[in-house]
Amino acid sequence: MCKHILNAQVSIRAPCCKQWFDCAECHAEKEEHALAKTTEMAFMCKKCKKAFRKDMTAYEESDEYCPHCDNHYVLEAKTPQAVLGVEAGDTRIDARIIKDEREKQDPKRSIFAQDFSDRIG
Repeated sequence: MCKHILNAQVSIRAPCCKQWFDCAECHAEKEEHALAKTTEMAFMCKKCKKAFRKDMTAYEESDEYCPHCDNHYVLEAKTPQAVLGVEAGDTRIDARIIKDEREKQDPKRSIFAQDFSDRIG
């Protein structure tokens, strides 16, 4: 499972070390050498688990699909985003998460409870 591209549909075979990786960044993390460039890429579809090759010099729009199962593997990559959120259940059923459990303040101690009308001109 690739941590860089969340919707990866194929694995790539690195021509330099002949190993399968989910993306080029996964290769860079695990190997000491740079990914070798080639004109013919080897892919493995994650849907049907079958390998196929594509010539990148004559790449067409019809080449965006797996030749075995027609899985569309050229998609816009979804990368992980940092999100700050609240993990809770349905607040319509259990509203404890939105209740304010803090101690109530004494209204006499607030600056808004004091009368400043004599100081205003």
